Amino acid sequence: MNKLALLAFTLGLAAAANAAQDPEAVFNRSCGMCHNGQLPTAPKKGDAAAWEARKAQGMETLVKHVTEGFNAMPPRGLCMDCSAEDYQAVITWMAK
Repeated sequence: MNKLALLAFTLGLAAAANAAQDPEAVFNRSCGMCHNGQLPTAPKKGDAAAWEARKAQGMETLVKHVTEGFNAMPPRGLCMDCSAEDYQAVITWMAK
């Protein structure tokens, strides 16, 4: 019984570690300081016109820009614990 409980606990931890983070929480923690309008070159959350040309580049390119840094954006966009899936979710959320 104890082995089964330990296995269930371990699998639960593994699943939680791979779960995507909440895009709004990531934005508020790491992205908002630039994407709320304080940095003129950073597309503002919800500004459809500003996001159109960027979305046309494709999600892979946008995630690469976040991961490696691009123009004024620092590498990893200040979210050191974000995965590529987290970046995709935040980009999609910001571009709505």
